[in-house]
Amino acid sequence: MSSPRLIIYFIKPPVKDRFFWGDRYILPKIRKVIRGERISSLEIVFKNLCKAFDHVKQPYLTNIPFDQITERDHIIVLGLGLQALNGYRKTNKLVAGIGLMTHPSNWPTLFMDYPVATYLQHSKWTADIYNKWFGKDTCSIWPAGIDTGFWKPKPSESKIDILIYVKFLWDQEQNRLNLLNPIVAFLEKEQISHRLIVYGAYDVKTYKELLASSKGMIFLCEHESQGLAYQEALSMNVPILAWDQGLWLDPSRFEWGETAPVKATSVPYFDERCGDKFKNLNEFYNKFPLYYSALNRSKFSPRDYILENLSLEKSAEQMSSILNGVYSLT
Repeated sequence: MSSPRLIIYFIKPPVKDRFFWGDRYILPKIRKVIRGERISSLEIVFKNLCKAFDHVKQPYLTNIPFDQITERDHIIVLGLGLQALNGYRKTNKLVAGIGLMTHPSNWPTLFMDYPVATYLQHSKWTADIYNKWFGKDTCSIWPAGIDTGFWKPKPSESKIDILIYVKFLWDQEQNRLNLLNPIVAFLEKEQISHRLIVYGAYDVKTYKELLASSKGMIFLCEHESQGLAYQEALSMNVPILAWDQGLWLDPSRFEWGETAPVKATSVPYFDERCGDKFKNLNEFYNKFPLYYSALNRSKFSPRDYILENLSLEKSAEQMSSILNGVYSLT
């Protein structure tokens, strides 16, 4: 009897023509030339899972046709979108999640439509949302691993004090006026050198170089299911001062039937080694001097936290544990 194979699926939706026939082949190449190569967070999750299994020498296949699956195979489906399982007619249990939907109301019958054994979410606060819809303990929490070999500290002769990372998801103009601008003004008043980087407007090389030349980072985002960018900074041993306002603010939540407040966080993986958090501007003014003093005295050790909790090896170990539970492996 053949051994079970591990198969990972990340199937992108088909690209459609936008302006004229065949431009779906041309436009991506033009965008790549103009903007450089950009990879979505969900694709990074897929690639990092593959890297994680490579690190622990776990064989796997990716995206083979569904009709080639045998009854003993173990299946992970990370996405992408509602179409990812189109044509799946096997009885093999599925470890599914992360990129299939934005909210469980997008696909409330998932567990009835397919033999899904567990649905993956990166962190507890998002898993709580899905468990409420799909049923208690239907979700497994699995954070993607960080490539700590790539995101590692690099000696730099000259360092700026603070890198400001901006990822405002909603109310962007108000957040710039009421949060970002006062923070920048404060740093300038205190003569603290700083640079600014905006989510979606940089490439990996630029971000890595900025992290290598920064002592610390202020992270401005309403909430994150995982937060790969801030974790890459931690892996580079750059401590974070994170805006953590505390609630899920997606305006679509009301359309999805989420009428009660839902607790959320911008830094779901974080402890005192990583830096500090602030809830609002007043708290920033109080906490920044303490953070900055500890930063200059090298009191933080964020890379240690990442190595202990979010390395590729740790990610592979956690996914293997989920697979063991689903497929009753010994």
